[in-house]
Amino acid sequence: MADLLTHFLVPYILLTVTSWRADWLDRRWIVVGIGGAAIPDLVKVEIVLDDSTVEALLGVPFAYDPLSTLGGVLLLAGIITVAFDRHHWMRVFGLVTFGGLTSLLFDGMRVYADGRANAWLYPFTNWRPPTPSLYVSSDPTVLVVALLTAGTVAILDRRIRAQN
Repeated sequence: MADLLTHFLVPYILLTVTSWRADWLDRRWIVVGIGGAAIPDLVKVEIVLDDSTVEALLGVPFAYDPLSTLGGVLLLAGIITVAFDRHHWMRVFGLVTFGGLTSLLFDGMRVYADGRANAWLYPFTNWRPPTPSLYVSSDPTVLVVALLTAGTVAILDRRIRAQN
């Protein structure tokens, strides 16, 4: 759960800081970008709903693993985008994709036993990029740093908005 919260906080921090310069990027659009960060973590639905059950319901082969790749982010970002008014499609697609990419990039910096991240660039390539091995998912320090940074950004954002 801490991993998912961190995935939400990273785009919140980046998009909130960006909103200080981009007038169109208000809080409602920041939330859309934050939502995109959940896409790679949808693979955790498998804990509750087995992929063979989904496969039987859909009648086609199904696996959760591709959801935590660039292809999965782009596919689900497209599906989410069409739920919005056509006028906002480009903005929604960009923000949802941004949120998903921050999640993938953040996961790519984790410690992996063989020193290579998952093949998150699938379906474009199966190459597994090397990872800098900066943190372990279960390390609470990552969450504490993200929470402190997000809290600082939230306080600064409130002050900046009050001045304007």
